[in-house]
Amino acid sequence: MTTAAPVSTWAPLRSPVFRALWIAQFVSNLGTWMQTVGAQWMLVGDPRAAVLVPLVQTATTLPVMLLALPSGVLADLIDRRRLLIATQGAMAAAVGLLAMLTGAGLTTPTVLLLLLFVIGCGQALTAPAWQAIQPDLVPPAQIPAAAALGSMSMNGARAIGPAIAGALVSLSGPTVVFALNAVSFIGIVIVLVWWRRPASEQNFPSERALAALNAGGRYIRRSPIVRRILLRTALFIAPASALWGLLPVVADRQLGLSASGYGLLLGALGVGAVLGAVGLSRLRSRFGENTLLTVAAVGFGVATTVLALVHSFAAVMAALVLGGMAWLLCLSTLNAAMQLSLPGWVRARGLSVYQLIFMGGQAVGSLVWGLLAGATSPDTSLLVSAAMLGVCALSLIWWPLHAKTGNIDLTPSSHWPEPTLVFEPEPLDGPVLVMTEYRVGAADEEAFLAAMAVLGRSRQRTGAARWRLYRSVEREQTFVETFIVRSWGEHLHQHHARQTGQDLVIEQAVESTVGGTPVSQHLIAVRPRR
Repeated sequence: MTTAAPVSTWAPLRSPVFRALWIAQFVSNLGTWMQTVGAQWMLVGDPRAAVLVPLVQTATTLPVMLLALPSGVLADLIDRRRLLIATQGAMAAAVGLLAMLTGAGLTTPTVLLLLLFVIGCGQALTAPAWQAIQPDLVPPAQIPAAAALGSMSMNGARAIGPAIAGALVSLSGPTVVFALNAVSFIGIVIVLVWWRRPASEQNFPSERALAALNAGGRYIRRSPIVRRILLRTALFIAPASALWGLLPVVADRQLGLSASGYGLLLGALGVGAVLGAVGLSRLRSRFGENTLLTVAAVGFGVATTVLALVHSFAAVMAALVLGGMAWLLCLSTLNAAMQLSLPGWVRARGLSVYQLIFMGGQAVGSLVWGLLAGATSPDTSLLVSAAMLGVCALSLIWWPLHAKTGNIDLTPSSHWPEPTLVFEPEPLDGPVLVMTEYRVGAADEEAFLAAMAVLGRSRQRTGAARWRLYRSVEREQTFVETFIVRSWGEHLHQHHARQTGQDLVIEQAVESTVGGTPVSQHLIAVRPRR
């Protein structure tokens, strides 16, 4: 998708809350990258470093595979601001414990990896809620810029934090960087306490956790746009994780660098990402998402190849700047597309699946590339990943992002008429059967059937567990649409919270092919008495 007048990358910073959260996030990211350098450098001297060092990445990202979906449900069901305050406080406590144990000389590789896993659990609970609050802070047109600024915060911290951490680790060991990271969470907590998010009121029952999880999965399965974004994320992350996982091993064994030198390599990636973020808006308006994704995969593959074959510090630094730019272009494009393709009621659940693929792919990928490096060599592992990045770029020919990605109307729409009830069902009553009758002229039948195929996916995204279209054998030109919702409470959510402007457009396309007004009726399952 292209835009004639690109939104400035800096536009979201005009929002006081976004600006304060962005600054606090930058400080926290700074501490996180310092912690990563300290943790990885603690393991570099171990004889099993080629396997253990990538496990630092695995330990911090593997929790996403376990908690991403529940955390997405949690972030959609409870107040996201309070959830973020709780998780940030818990992570500060866990990192503080790591600092104390390290200072006392009690942090073995096992203890380190276990505590990093606990901290990763906090990150898993944080990520969907953090991403889902962005549309509450900035208008939709600024979401791509907000995503770029988020990546700039992460990668700017990567450019500065590792260099600081490398110097601190060289001078006084990793205890100090762990302690500073614990303190870095406090700023986010302060801003979140200050922010008063407008309360939302609803006159229908809250979703239940299991039903909400099923609803989120059903939405993703029935959304071709979202599925394609997730596929593109997986195709990039799986091979790209090799560079991140094996960079400290290459720095130590092939470039002969100290902790501060390794920090400079990470800093080069961060500088590249910042440069990519600055130019992202102009690049999006000129080339579009699919071209950016192709360039990003090729660019990161080139950086990975240089890291494997060229053992010159200056050449590797230049390649990593290119790699940082490619990383930013790809992930900011995918993240913004994901946020703009999910309605508010399911946003955190959809983003949790994105995080599952993104961070889970890094966790599994780092482990696989580390094992391959242990069995062969780091250079071989990096070259295989570079070849896979080339395949990722080529795959855009067959699996590009859809043209409507990020360009659909997701504003809430209460266009369904309220049914006239003769009694008020309980929220758990059900299943609910909804039947709608259509009269279709022979000339419009083909267009009607095509429009109903799209409508069927819309019904299933918003709550239908099953959907079918029937043709009457007794009445000419008559079709009956049926769909089943698991409970009356979920159908109320379908009525009042899940319909969007895009769903209205889909229904209008159907109504343009039928004669008269479609008639609907609602039936609730009952258990016959025996």
